[in-house]
Amino acid sequence: MSQDNWEREALTKIALAGIQEQRRARRWGVFFKLLGFGYLFLLLIIFMSGPMGPGAKKPGPHTALVDIQGVISESSQASADLVTQGLRQAFRDKNTVAVMLRVNSPGGSPVQSAYINNELRRLKAEHPDTPVYAVISDVGASGGYYAVVSADYIYADASSVVGSIGVRMDGFGLVEAIDKLGIERRLMTAGENKGLLDPFLPVDPREQAHVQRLLDNIHAQFVDAVKTGRGDRLKGSDEELFNGLIWTGDEALALGIIDGLGSPGYVAREVIGQENIVDFTPRQDIFRRLADSFGAAMGRAIVNLSEPTIR
Repeated sequence: MSQDNWEREALTKIALAGIQEQRRARRWGVFFKLLGFGYLFLLLIIFMSGPMGPGAKKPGPHTALVDIQGVISESSQASADLVTQGLRQAFRDKNTVAVMLRVNSPGGSPVQSAYINNELRRLKAEHPDTPVYAVISDVGASGGYYAVVSADYIYADASSVVGSIGVRMDGFGLVEAIDKLGIERRLMTAGENKGLLDPFLPVDPREQAHVQRLLDNIHAQFVDAVKTGRGDRLKGSDEELFNGLIWTGDEALALGIIDGLGSPGYVAREVIGQENIVDFTPRQDIFRRLADSFGAAMGRAIVNLSEPTIR
C-alpha cells in the first residue's frame, strides 16, 4: 500500500469516527433535552394543579373556605359550576363550623353571578345553623359582589374596592373608519333585528333603546338581590347605592354595603372563632388551564365584547 493510500484511509477512518461520535452526541443531546422538558412539564402540572377541592384536611371542626378569584365566567376558575360545587361540599362536611367565601373579583357574567347567589341562598336555607361569611380582599365589585351578597356577613379591608352595583355592555363603532378606507359594508340577514348594534353601521336609536331596556332589566335583578341580601342594613337611597359607583371598604361599611373590616384570617379567628381553615375550592382541570394560558381565552374575549357584564 502506498504512503498516499495509507494516509487517505487513515483520514477517512478518522472522519467517519468523528461523524459517528457527533451522531451519538446529538442523540444523547436530544434525549437529555426531552428529559429536561418532561421534568419541567411535570413541575408545571404539579405547580398549577394545587389542591383539588377538599383534598387533605386537618381533622376536627374548621372554617370551610371557598374562593371566588378573578373574572366570573362559565369557563373561568370563578365559574358558577366550580364555586357552587365547593359550597355544596363545604356545607355537607359535618365538621364545618362556618363557610367563608374569599372574594377577589371585579365581576363578570351576570348569569354566573346569579347562579352562585341563588345556590348560596338555597344552601343557607338547607343548613340554617351554618353561618356564611364573605370576605373581600382587593376587589369585590359588580358581579363579584352580586355573587356573595346573600352571605350572612360581608367583610372587607378598609382599602378594598367594593360595590359597582350596575351593568355595562362594551362595544365599538367603525363606521367612519371603513368610510375612510373605502370599504363597503355588505350585511345580509334573515330577521329584522339580526344585525343588532353592528359596529360597522350607524347606531339605530330603536336598537339602542332595546339594549338599554335589557341592561336596565339585569340591573333591576342585581338591585333586588342586594336588597334581599342586605335588607335594612343598607344606609342610603337607591340613587346613592345603585348607580354603579365603587367605594373603599370603610366607605362601603358606612353605607351598609358590608358589615365589618377584616382579613380572612381575622374573620376566622376573631369572628367565627375557628382559625382551622380548610379549603373546599375545586380547581379547574389542568389541561384546560394550560390551554387558556396559551391563548384559547383570546377567542372568548372577542366573543364576549357583545355580552352584558356586571363589572
